[in-house]
Amino acid sequence: MQETKVSIEKTEILSEDWYILKKVTFNIKKENGEIETQTREAYDRGNGAVILLYNTETKNVILTRQFRLPTYINGNPDGMLIEACAGLLDNDNPEACAKKEAEEETGYKISKIKKIFEAYMSPGSVTEILHFFIAEYSDDMKIHEGGGLEEEGENIEVLQMQFDETLSMIDKGEIKDAKTIIVLQYLRLKNIL
Repeated sequence: MQETKVSIEKTEILSEDWYILKKVTFNIKKENGEIETQTREAYDRGNGAVILLYNTETKNVILTRQFRLPTYINGNPDGMLIEACAGLLDNDNPEACAKKEAEEETGYKISKIKKIFEAYMSPGSVTEILHFFIAEYSDDMKIHEGGGLEEEGENIEVLQMQFDETLSMIDKGEIKDAKTIIVLQYLRLKNIL
């Protein structure tokens, strides 16, 4: 396959309300040499980090449950989603972001974490790349109750769950968040728990 040749012709900002929604017109050279003009919209919300806390002694993981409007709009009856903790990088590096989000959302202060990979979650429309981390936790790392930051409108329930139960919940469709499914399956594939 030949190298993709792209030239941006025009970028329009459609919205800057929450994040940035752009309409981009570009030329792309196809494999047959033909130049084709296309228009796409891309939602730029910044990049993020996700971290799954696990305990090898108890075989527990820490997840969160919170309201997610887009899932409610798309048919999730109560809009609640079970997730690994995550957040936008803002001005942090990915590791610092993962540690900060773990502390804010779960109440656990984690010092040693492991980056496992990066992934685009919805590359057809969203620019975000997620940095995936895992970290072992113990009860003595808990410094507060978690729940997120009130000033950011977060109302997060902290869930300490048996790892096997989370895998069963994926099978039953009770955990539907892609980043969470990916990181739980990583623990399973690597026989960490």
